[in-house]
Amino acid sequence: MPATAEDLKNIPRHIAIIMDGNGRWAKERGLPRTEGHRQGAETVRRVTQACGDLGVEFLTLYAFSAENWKRPKREVDALMKLLEQFLRIKTPEMHEQNIRLQAIGRLHDLPESCQQQLHRSIESLSQNTGLTLILALSYGGREEIIDGVKSLIESVERGHLDKGMIDTEVFSKHLYTRYYPDPDLLIRTSGEMRLSNFLLWQLSYTEFYITDRLWPDFAKEDLEDAVRAFGRRHRRFGAL
Repeated sequence: MPATAEDLKNIPRHIAIIMDGNGRWAKERGLPRTEGHRQGAETVRRVTQACGDLGVEFLTLYAFSAENWKRPKREVDALMKLLEQFLRIKTPEMHEQNIRLQAIGRLHDLPESCQQQLHRSIESLSQNTGLTLILALSYGGREEIIDGVKSLIESVERGHLDKGMIDTEVFSKHLYTRYYPDPDLLIRTSGEMRLSNFLLWQLSYTEFYITDRLWPDFAKEDLEDAVRAFGRRHRRFGAL
């Protein structure tokens, strides 16, 4: 059911998505896992555009986790090739849609050609003022927290920060996400009920929406269902 004007009165400023189910989607159809990932990339395009149309300001996609490096080399290589291809082909389209691109994670772990294409895409879209699409690449929530702790220690050792000043707000400024607000809504596809090491710090007060829909099948209507459910919730942030 399409979202109504009443539904759209409370649009989440920042949506984060765990895009799960590409492999299962391919297996159900007797296709190689790489085909599931290709279809999932098309869903990224559709959902990004839909979020922009709804007025969402930030969209963070869990595109490649730190743990994903443990997958078979053939699949990892295919994913890196798909990422580079997606960025090269879709960047002009994102520019037309006024989308800004950013990335978080241990980006230096990506192949050099991927890093270069990612940098080119980010630079070419940097002046856009619409939706900010944030790709979490070689990303892990625990790894981010460890890197944040190291950054804090370095600031203290250099005399830039007194350790007595450290609180949640200061620590947040040492995370990969320091330039972005915490997500208001987390969507996870394929029915799994876990965070999978995604934005562990940032999701403290985020509303969760779990759907059985596999990521390649996730449509604009599914996104609107999630936004509609978010709009019905009362966020108390620990208060009454």
